[in-house]
Amino acid sequence: MAGQDLIILIVQIIAALGVVVSVVYLGLQIKQQNVITKAQFGHSLTQRLYDRYFQTSKDSEYAKFMAKDWSSDDLTPVDGWRVSMAILTYLVDVFDVYDKVESGLVDKSHLDTRMRTLKFGVMQTPVAKGCWASWKHNRDQKFIDWFEQEIYGDNGFSFNEEESNKRREELNTHRD
Repeated sequence: MAGQDLIILIVQIIAALGVVVSVVYLGLQIKQQNVITKAQFGHSLTQRLYDRYFQTSKDSEYAKFMAKDWSSDDLTPVDGWRVSMAILTYLVDVFDVYDKVESGLVDKSHLDTRMRTLKFGVMQTPVAKGCWASWKHNRDQKFIDWFEQEIYGDNGFSFNEEESNKRREELNTHRD
């Protein structure tokens, strides 16, 4: 009987070791899958930027639009609308990347790249400020504070609502 007990004990030890090895292996698999997922998210975010850059390089009309002075008083209602849509695209992209960084799904460098672009002056234009004033309420206060500090610095966000309303009257989004 002692021999049989020894065999049972050895089998139990081997089974326990098998469970430990399986758990360690599963942990390694999960870690590897997280790395792959982060890489896929990073690639898709980079691809978005490449697509925009490529569109600018191949589409002369789009390139001319992107080269316009977006703070000019001479923007037509169509150009103003296009600028608004471009700004909203940038903002939604930043929202998405910020959330992914906060969740640990992508490296902060993806967010830094986008913020550097916005800091070139795009967000200082009246149209961009109007877009931000409208869309910032879709985000929590932590994001709003972070974004405004990043973009507008210690001066903070200032917005001329009267000027924005005047521009809005020229668009089909204005209703009495």
